[in-house]
Amino acid sequence: MQEPEIILIRVSGEDKPGLTAAVTAELAKYKADILDIGQSVIHDTLSLGILVKVPTAAQSTPFLKDLLFSAHKLGVNLTFTPVEADSYESWVDGQGKIRHIVTLLARRLGSEHIAAVTGVIAKNGLNIDVITRLSGRASLDPAHSPRTACVEFSVRGTPADLTAMKSEFLAIAGAMDVDIAIQEDNAFRRNRRLVAFDMDSTLIAAEVIDELAKAAGVGEQVVAITESAMRGEIDFKESLRRRLRLLRGLPADTLAAVAERIPLNEGAERLITNLKRFGYTIAIISGGFTYFGNRLKERLGIDYVFANELEIADGKLTGEVVGDIVDATRKAAVLRMIAEREHLSLQQVIAVGDGANDLPMLGIAGLGIAYHAKPVVKKGAGQAISTLGLDSILYLVGVRDRDTLA
Repeated sequence: MQEPEIILIRVSGEDKPGLTAAVTAELAKYKADILDIGQSVIHDTLSLGILVKVPTAAQSTPFLKDLLFSAHKLGVNLTFTPVEADSYESWVDGQGKIRHIVTLLARRLGSEHIAAVTGVIAKNGLNIDVITRLSGRASLDPAHSPRTACVEFSVRGTPADLTAMKSEFLAIAGAMDVDIAIQEDNAFRRNRRLVAFDMDSTLIAAEVIDELAKAAGVGEQVVAITESAMRGEIDFKESLRRRLRLLRGLPADTLAAVAERIPLNEGAERLITNLKRFGYTIAIISGGFTYFGNRLKERLGIDYVFANELEIADGKLTGEVVGDIVDATRKAAVLRMIAEREHLSLQQVIAVGDGANDLPMLGIAGLGIAYHAKPVVKKGAGQAISTLGLDSILYLVGVRDRDTLA
């Protein structure tokens, strides 16, 4: 029995409406089966590839002549390459390979950035299947260009050492002032539903307790305790208790004054507006204070706030909190609880934070992001963003600029 012919057809030239329709109409005359098809357009230039199986009843010579004539009338170039059956079956057998998405983000992307990232991809034996620009088109006039640039690479294969590959990306990111994320491309990556944020220095551009301490005139003392905790001399709970005691007697109306002057971090409002539009549930899980979290809840439409509640008596802070302190362990437990309440797998969760006490929360989330964090946190988290605002997280879930509200 004669085997059917398999032919790879490549079409290139100026893009125009109806071009793909015209080419496939010629294929339809011979009832050719389309085994694979892919198309991209860069600056109105089309690149179309079609892998076809020509039925044994058809002869390839007139089939290809008709295709070439059609391409001539359309004003495009057409080439074709026969594909051996064994080569085709080998390609089919490779369809179960693991895929990853590598996302490259920066204020500006140059050839040196692309070369560095693709060099690591090649070094690790991965094939790039698709490259997609997620950011808007860049104007030559800087005043009209997007403020961010993002390219996404879909790669196939299993890295020899994924941890080492991430380390290489982290080194490039630090040296070239870009951010690079790598995620397994699976159903969960395309189906995130819950985003949990730390608050201080993540959603907002300050540490609230430091601002309260300045208002109370004990700023230097609070900073000293914070530094002691960072050196590992005291744990988070004890450090919080010591700092809060220094705030004893601070008028409660100071909270409103401090809240008014603390700005959101870059991109926070745009990110949450779009996440809510796309149906995400939003949570704040913070070692900060509920007063400030609830103000953000009202302003941004956040669904959950879990933080420490300041105890107030006779209009003043008592220097204590109500209930249990929200520390690193508690943050992770709360995240699990919210996911269960929302009937979600932890793989559908994104967690964002900047401190070491966020690492347990970042570690259990399907996508854990260290935001403008110290090196130890970047290394411990799954991904890191250090050059752009919070709204760049939209790129990590595959959202294009054109799909978002400004």
